[in-house]
Amino acid sequence: MSRWALPILALAMAPAPALAGTARIAPFGTNAKGEVVEAVTLVNRRGMKVVILTRGGALAEIAVPDRRGRLANVVLTRPDFAAWDRGGAFNTLIGRYANRIAGGGFSIDGQRYALPANPETGVTIHGGQSQTGGGWGTKLWTARLFEDRSSAGVELRLTSPDGDNGFPGAVTVSATYRLSDAGELRLDWRAETTRPTHLNVTNHAYFNLAGPGQASVDRLRLRLFASRYTPVNERLIPTGEVATVAGTPLDFRAARPIGPALRSAHPQIVLARGIDHNLVIDGPAGTLRPAAELVDPVSGRWLLVSTTEPGVQVYTANNFNGSQPAGAGLLLRQGDGIAFETQHFPDSPNQPAFPSTLLRPGEVFTSTTVFAFGVTR
Repeated sequence: MSRWALPILALAMAPAPALAGTARIAPFGTNAKGEVVEAVTLVNRRGMKVVILTRGGALAEIAVPDRRGRLANVVLTRPDFAAWDRGGAFNTLIGRYANRIAGGGFSIDGQRYALPANPETGVTIHGGQSQTGGGWGTKLWTARLFEDRSSAGVELRLTSPDGDNGFPGAVTVSATYRLSDAGELRLDWRAETTRPTHLNVTNHAYFNLAGPGQASVDRLRLRLFASRYTPVNERLIPTGEVATVAGTPLDFRAARPIGPALRSAHPQIVLARGIDHNLVIDGPAGTLRPAAELVDPVSGRWLLVSTTEPGVQVYTANNFNGSQPAGAGLLLRQGDGIAFETQHFPDSPNQPAFPSTLLRPGEVFTSTTVFAFGVTR
């Protein structure tokens, strides 16, 4: 039972077989460059399955049971390789800088660095991935599989060259996914740079605990371990204020259904067309602590997100409009999923009052996020 969650059971599956969890890799598709993208499948001793693509480290499947033991994929997905290869931040690893940077760049030690930005707003999103089609979520990562007595996983590695999408320094980065027999999917980051740079990383998975095509996130009950948030302007850039969530639709300190918040006339919800906000996680940054808890009362599935990061961007898929294909012949629409992008704050390079994202040579960046799954009675 989670020490932070409501009274809920551990992941309920069939009795554990004698064999340990497994990690396997197989070809998934070939991109336009002729590179082979592979799919890594992790299975724990109780049958939970996670599929990770070497293209962008995307989470293509997380199969967990409901209270009757029926497995379903609880992340939104794509129907085929071609859809995955078209780009975007869908379920991928994000870097160099997750979320938004204003003003088309930043300065370090008096040197200005220009980034690809939206020409109308001057905003760079996800390290320029949305502007150039590049970014870490589109790169081919190298994979090293491993298994031990209680988990199976994959270490993904990438070298981001000096000047990549305008960011200074060559960055070597690893992102390690580890699936435990307890039903936890752990993501550990490690990065170093050759020159001073700004770094902010996350995973952009969209979750829906109801399973594919069953319901929007409206009925899901959300609890956020966050008493404050960073309000945004019309470009969804933080204003610099760190405000209380009290009296706003972002107050999920007590678990409640998501739907009413998405229909609120509060100015922050109107600006984002839903929830697309950085919540300041309670407790000291750098320590693993709870950020968000999601429960589907119908299937009984729950998700607890814990992280060492100072913030989490909660995003309710506000830009899905029925044109994006999903698996099983489905189309994705607004509110079909919710993302918990654990992170440093948006636009930190230009907002010195925010926790710093500056990484210098000789320093090692590390970050951990854990996605724990289970079922209620």
